[in-house]
Amino acid sequence: MGRYLGAHLAARLAADPRIERVVGIDSTAPSSDLAAVLKDVDVHQIDLRTPGVLRVLVDARVEAVAHLAVTTAVDQHGGRAAMKELNVIGSMQLLAACQQAPRLHKLVVRSSTAAYGASFRDPAIFTEDTEPREIPRGGFAKDVLDIEGYVRGFRRRRPDVGATVLRFAPFIGSTVDTSLTRHFAAPVVPTVFGRDPRLQFLHVDDAFEVLHRSVAESHPGTFNVAGAGTLTLSQAVRRAGRITMPVLEPGLGIVAGLGRGTVSLDQLDLFVHGRVVDTTKLIREFGFTPRTTAEAFDEFVRSRRSGEALPADRIRALEQTLLEGFRRTRAARAALEAGT
Repeated sequence: MGRYLGAHLAARLAADPRIERVVGIDSTAPSSDLAAVLKDVDVHQIDLRTPGVLRVLVDARVEAVAHLAVTTAVDQHGGRAAMKELNVIGSMQLLAACQQAPRLHKLVVRSSTAAYGASFRDPAIFTEDTEPREIPRGGFAKDVLDIEGYVRGFRRRRPDVGATVLRFAPFIGSTVDTSLTRHFAAPVVPTVFGRDPRLQFLHVDDAFEVLHRSVAESHPGTFNVAGAGTLTLSQAVRRAGRITMPVLEPGLGIVAGLGRGTVSLDQLDLFVHGRVVDTTKLIREFGFTPRTTAEAFDEFVRSRRSGEALPADRIRALEQTLLEGFRRTRAARAALEAGT
């Protein structure tokens, strides 16, 4: 409950007359802003890796659990080890507690389309039955694969519990602050030279709607959750009123770091290969259609614009300058190689 997604979902559920009581568990205490959002939620500050979780599930006679505590970013203090500890070990311990909760009949788990990985061997569109063609390089993608593996084991041990796994596309919207949104908010957006991948986004409000329905209704299974349609990376950058700065793949993280941004291996692979998923199963099962990728991205752009976007003629001029610089560099390299 100390994070935006969990706190706002809990508040939505608490306002639903179908739901008698909402209990929130998090190892992090909510900020003052989130505490106000959680005024109708019974909040417990407990580490998911401790026995205290089971006590809360049993004592509160919990019937449904929504597990959202999956971080996409490496902790700057604990590094990759801390990220895996929270994502994988925390999920494993929570599922062990859920297995022993006698009144539990529903489990909802946050996952990601990153579970499909990203490589040159990928199909044009992923369905829920598609297996990754290669083991993902990124830590977050590896974590969600591990988490989904634990959920499959939980389903076998507790077939009486309806388990829902939601593979979310990257969130976007006016309230979203991630490494990806910060990347698009930069005046100049580094991209991988020669690549223009297809991307999908999900408006965070649509994510809340799907999560809410997953808890309040019965929708067992695994579902892709994304906005219909795609944007290429270059289209997204232009809609944001920014300019691209193509760099060679190994240099993307370095260039992004100069702008105080970060690019994980998960994001780098996305910017090289892209990823598109089919949402037919979600729409058929939930009777809900998220707003399109373009609509979600445009809402994000409008919320961030505030006069910061560069005019079109300035964008074209800067792009031309960058292109000429790359041409000079390539010509100089060719001349150097010819002389050796």
